Amino acid sequence: MATLPKALLFDTFGTVVDWRGSIIREVRRVGREKGVRADWAAFADAWRAGYKPAMDRVRRGALPWQTIDQLHRMILNELLARFNLRLTEREKQDLNRAWHRLRPWPEALAGLRRLKRRYIIAPLSNGNMALLVDLAKSRALPWDCVLSAELFHHYKPDPETYTGAAALLGLKPRETMLVAAHKDDLAAARQCGLQTAFVRRPLEFGPQSAPDLTADRRFTLSADDFLDLARQLGV
Repeated sequence: MATLPKALLFDTFGTVVDWRGSIIREVRRVGREKGVRADWAAFADAWRAGYKPAMDRVRRGALPWQTIDQLHRMILNELLARFNLRLTEREKQDLNRAWHRLRPWPEALAGLRRLKRRYIIAPLSNGNMALLVDLAKSRALPWDCVLSAELFHHYKPDPETYTGAAALLGLKPRETMLVAAHKDDLAAARQCGLQTAFVRRPLEFGPQSAPDLTADRRFTLSADDFLDLARQLGV
């Protein structure tokens, strides 16, 4: 690493927070209240699986700009019918806001607090501003600011998100580092001139998944978690 970054920008879903475990808990609770039995892990996986195709429709212009909250709700409406889960409108709204309440990975808060001692830290997420602010508030995420794709009306991996985030911080792309558990996100950031840190999250898609956790020479750093990343960044 030639020079240390001045700011660390964090992918959020899967990198900072355990979306799968959190959503399974939420839908299992709702199913229990409604007396419905189903494979709630499959529900969570299907909800997440609809995420990229929905964003791609926005990126291609097939849909007008919509926030992740709106896209999540569109996917949820289809899933409720598929899983025979009947909810009132208020219950649907509350379940959709489960994405505002996702739990961080066990070491995430300690790692972020440690990194914050030396670096500007902020999310750079496709999640909308309201979602990210609620998530930070409910889970005490110690961000210096919140950066969302909503600010640019471009979803990652569009380059406008990466270069726009650096510009808002008054930094050059090479002075920022994207931290993510997803190699496609990191590759796109690297193409925009950002430094990159791959953080392994082996359980993001559940214990039966087999994600690619190998170090990749394209990226600036590879770390086992945020505490390991802090160590490598000299904090």
